[in-house]
Amino acid sequence: MSESPHLVCASANPDKVAEIEAILAGVVELLPRPPDVAEVVEDADTLEGNARLKAVAICEATGMAAVADDTGLEVAALGGAPGVHSARYAGDGCSYADNRAKLLRALDGAGDRSAAFRTCVLVRRPDGSEVVVNGVCAGRITESERGDGGFGYDALFVPDDGDGRTFAEMTDDEKHMVSHRGRAFRNLLAELSA
Repeated sequence: MSESPHLVCASANPDKVAEIEAILAGVVELLPRPPDVAEVVEDADTLEGNARLKAVAICEATGMAAVADDTGLEVAALGGAPGVHSARYAGDGCSYADNRAKLLRALDGAGDRSAAFRTCVLVRRPDGSEVVVNGVCAGRITESERGDGGFGYDALFVPDDGDGRTFAEMTDDEKHMVSHRGRAFRNLLAELSA
């Protein structure tokens, strides 16, 4: 890339935005989501569908290329749940802590604690073209929370290719190297520079 592309970030989640900015730093200029754009209802039944809803809304509102992502935690013992409903697993308006508590209750006594985080990233351009990439991180769910970093389910998720620590016990840079979001956005960078 000769110059840094500009992408408007469709996410309104400040934790996600901070992670995306850190991963894309120096390569893509991430512009903030306009504050006057209404919250997008994420009612698609796939991660890609939700990412598309957000990216299209921001692209149409700004006339600029927009980037959106959606992430789901898929737990084997729960048949892939919470999946696309991960952010509101414990109900509308729930907190990260509510979601983690519900997940631990659902897995109480479960022998299989394997899980995977999946992130779909979608860039929508004003001409209607799209770039879609994914990132996956396999791991397992702990029996109790560990660590105080990160957000969401980070205190419960130990990546298979890590060193036994949860995402919440890692530094941001360590997490970005193995996480689903880090992988998805590095895949995006590769696509944008191809």
